[in-house]
Amino acid sequence: MPDASQLPPIEYRIYAPGDADNLTRLLAETFSRRDPPAVAAGLTPAEFEAFVRLWCPKAAAEGLTVVAQDANTQELAGALLAEDSATPWPEGIDTLSPKFEPIFDILGQLDGEYRTDRNPVPGESIHLFLLGVAESAAGRGVAQHLVSTCLAYGVSRGYRVAVTEATNPVSQHVFRKLGFTERVRRSYADHRFAGRAVFASIAAQGGPILMDKTLSP
Repeated sequence: MPDASQLPPIEYRIYAPGDADNLTRLLAETFSRRDPPAVAAGLTPAEFEAFVRLWCPKAAAEGLTVVAQDANTQELAGALLAEDSATPWPEGIDTLSPKFEPIFDILGQLDGEYRTDRNPVPGESIHLFLLGVAESAAGRGVAQHLVSTCLAYGVSRGYRVAVTEATNPVSQHVFRKLGFTERVRRSYADHRFAGRAVFASIAAQGGPILMDKTLSP
């Protein structure tokens, strides 16, 4: 295995419309195979790809999504899909696989409790919600750099807070390391959707945590 210093550098930049296919493929593969809720719900790469593709026009318009790119091959090593917390979801969510419904339900509970006394306005809060790294880039700090780059862009545009729902211990560790604070938590073991314990198989993962961080200029 080559030494890290011998590997080609990874560059970080804002998502561009031409990245749509590669970003969609990378996040779909990553989440359908390694994200606990997606795995428990049985989402396929194609089903997750349909979800990611809905967000691509919004990502291009808002300019908050960040990609990591191999400097030599130009292949994507990772991506962080982000949005303005106050803007609506894209149209077409109702066309997705019903397998997404329990995931939207448990994450929606986090968001609903968090927003009880918070009502963000456009330009105030960044929502970081899909963070994926290619297996070929594992162990190189890509996830941490994606988040840091996204936050830096946000600060430069006047955003004051960043919010995320971290769905597994690995991503929770990344966000804690970067100064995010836990605000709301749910349990995979306790959650029920339509009377079913959809996430029973991932109970050992604990549960999703909504975390936030105040951004300083």
